[in-house]
Amino acid sequence: MKIFTTIALSGLLLVGCALFNHAVAQQKDNTLSKKEKKQGWQLLFDGTTTTGWHSFNKPQLGSAWNVEDGAFHLGKKENRDAGGDAITNEVFGDFELKLEWKISPNGNSGIMFLVKEDPKYKYAHYTGPEMQVLDNNGHPDAKIIKHRAGDLYDLITSKPENVKPAGEWNSVKIKLENAQLELWQNGVKVVSTTLWDDNWNKMVAGSKFKDLEDFAKFKSGHIVLQDHGNEVWYKNIKIRKL
Repeated sequence: MKIFTTIALSGLLLVGCALFNHAVAQQKDNTLSKKEKKQGWQLLFDGTTTTGWHSFNKPQLGSAWNVEDGAFHLGKKENRDAGGDAITNEVFGDFELKLEWKISPNGNSGIMFLVKEDPKYKYAHYTGPEMQVLDNNGHPDAKIIKHRAGDLYDLITSKPENVKPAGEWNSVKIKLENAQLELWQNGVKVVSTTLWDDNWNKMVAGSKFKDLEDFAKFKSGHIVLQDHGNEVWYKNIKIRKL
């Protein structure tokens, strides 16, 4: 009986240790692992401050952008000037970007890249392509093809469609290398295309961006989180230059 008891206790101890080690191995939000640091990843959001960001064409970040429970949060605005698209201080060329987002019910936002900041551009989307962030079940934009969550906005429909409902976290990866663009959502590649070739130029010419002379023309630019007037949360925002 003592032998069996000892074996049983040993088994429970091993299971307990395994569970503990798994819990320890779970990476905390808004941090970099040793492997990520070695690979050249850098945090764009540290989970406690909004350092490294400002509002598009403004010297500082709008007051509606804040930190809430470890997330970069766009809250409700007292006035129009309180928000604005949040833009990185730093500029990136070829890159791999990872983050997580969740949207408020009926909400709309977006992740833009290759954005040129200049007073002659009224909005960030005048130059930067966008991966759509949306409540597909509540926002009217979801009725428009190429305007749903995960889409390369107004250019390419994401396939498969695997977005989670409003209030739930979605993971994203955007990779641009040697003009090859990939959009990943919740661990699945949903868009793949080549920038700046004939097919790309035709797509842009057939989109709402056709009259924007400098749309997607820059080979490097800022990362932007869009203020579309709705509450949205971002976390684990990290990037590496390729």
